[in-house]
Amino acid sequence: MPYELIDIRDTENPVKLIADGWALLSAGAPGDWNTMTVSWGGIGEIWGFDAAFIFVRPQRHTMQHLDSSGYFTLAFGLPRETMALCGRVSGKDCDKTAQAGLTPYSEGAAVWPEGAKLVIVCRKAAKQAIDPAGFLDPGIEENYDGDYHHMFVGEIVRVYRAL
Repeated sequence: MPYELIDIRDTENPVKLIADGWALLSAGAPGDWNTMTVSWGGIGEIWGFDAAFIFVRPQRHTMQHLDSSGYFTLAFGLPRETMALCGRVSGKDCDKTAQAGLTPYSEGAAVWPEGAKLVIVCRKAAKQAIDPAGFLDPGIEENYDGDYHHMFVGEIVRVYRAL
């Protein structure tokens, strides 16, 4: 699928993209990659660059690919059934990408599922385990059962829109 390079500022509202549309978070290389559905995250600016913020539980299979790769991608606009499957099935237990009918597409060191309508390519800049001691709103704890995410901050280095 051909893609055109665009500016992040020319995309849809980021809250709508992530919370309502969901994204497939991918990391690795075409022969060894994994993807998972995310609906927590954000897009903004920090440390002098445009950034994406994502949250991943450490036991997720995608975590090993995130840890070993310098990049991650957020892919939007894939079918809802594909997104649901990639959030429900683990790549530890099966070839999730094959089961979902996904083919890797790569550009440099970044990989994402072919067919995405919008892709944000990020260079990993920071990783931090979520510490519940920092929760100021006690209601946040209701999202957890002692199973806290790690936050990744990625510098947005390229954004592609499908032609």
